[in-house]
Amino acid sequence: MTNTEIEQLITGMAAKGRKAARKLAALPTAIKDSILLDAAKELEAQRDFIKAENKKDVDAGREKGLSLAMLDRLTLSDKVINSMIQGLHEIAALPDPVGKMDEMKRRPSGITVGRMRVPLGVIGMIYEARPNVTIDAAALCLKAGNGVLLRGGSEAIHSNLALAGLLQKVLAAHNVPAEAAQVIPVTDRYGINVMLAQEQFIDVIIPRGGEGLIRFVTENSKIPVLKHYKGVCHMYVDESGDVATGIRLAMNGKTQRPGVCNALEGMLIHKSIAPCFLPAAAKELMAAGVELRGCEQSRAIVPEIVPAQDSDWGTEFLELKMIVKVVDDMDEAIRYIEQYGSQHTEVIVTNSYANSQRFLREVDASAVMINASSRFNDGGQFGLGAEIGISTTKLHAYGPMGLEELTTRKFVVYGAGEIRQ
Repeated sequence: MTNTEIEQLITGMAAKGRKAARKLAALPTAIKDSILLDAAKELEAQRDFIKAENKKDVDAGREKGLSLAMLDRLTLSDKVINSMIQGLHEIAALPDPVGKMDEMKRRPSGITVGRMRVPLGVIGMIYEARPNVTIDAAALCLKAGNGVLLRGGSEAIHSNLALAGLLQKVLAAHNVPAEAAQVIPVTDRYGINVMLAQEQFIDVIIPRGGEGLIRFVTENSKIPVLKHYKGVCHMYVDESGDVATGIRLAMNGKTQRPGVCNALEGMLIHKSIAPCFLPAAAKELMAAGVELRGCEQSRAIVPEIVPAQDSDWGTEFLELKMIVKVVDDMDEAIRYIEQYGSQHTEVIVTNSYANSQRFLREVDASAVMINASSRFNDGGQFGLGAEIGISTTKLHAYGPMGLEELTTRKFVVYGAGEIRQ
């Protein structure tokens, strides 16, 4: 397709998505839930077709030499499809935030002022080679009353179009415009640029993928972007911290799933507890295959720690590697987090209430944990039911984004003929 044809196609899709979103915003909860449950049935009924379309993507990816990890993310196995079906049921069971009223206050003028939750409008999702995101993201957006325009990675084009067709079939069966959930069928990178220019029709862009993709989207978008650059998460072991607790949290945070955004990437240890904590922690982490890279003070305590290079500080390893630094006090730990953290998740191990509250107040992250694993920073673990991503910027969401974060609030006023004096 020429650039002009791409522009016409995507602009038209965005305009139709805006029109469809208006109808979706007014749908009763029962109909939205029926759409999600019927989508789950359709996904089961079309399992073989979806897997056949997915195989086209996987075979093409294998020929292109995609890594095993990328091919794994690309594959819609029975396990992944079952998870998608379960996710649709779970989202259908969640409370609907749309129309929720709160903060009703009677004013001296006689009017009553409150706020109502309403959909954001049209969500633009840009993501890489994870076709399951097509269903997960669309389901969350639809439940929150939003239209969604999806642009997946080119590696998953057959899978994404098949899943979009499934959703659109269900929407049409419920007399909802199929354009409420669309996948852009263009793999040309120029399509992203066109999508990012549709500020007339798209209300917010949510990118999911590597830091490079997110920076590209942020730098080129005319539409507000909810960003999550990376997860450089730390655990600070306070002088009053419990050694066994710190080791347990370090092991869980680093080794359970090292390739996810809420995995630990660094340990900061108060100098007074380091001689006791670090040898025991290093022994367990190294036995689990973790390569520790540390400062001179940490290496003086555990010589097996590899000297850290300048490029290691603030790195999101996403593998079994971890920074270790001995600090003089909490002031130094907080300064380090401010310099090298990514506002994702920070943990303190402490038995001091005063220190825990200071860390809570002064550390800037979407989630701050006191004596709990960084791995808990997740929509499901926080009781949101599901999430569309974790925002590390503060407008308009900070942390895991569930259904409420896919809505906003408008003011509503009840009166009985009052006029302003």
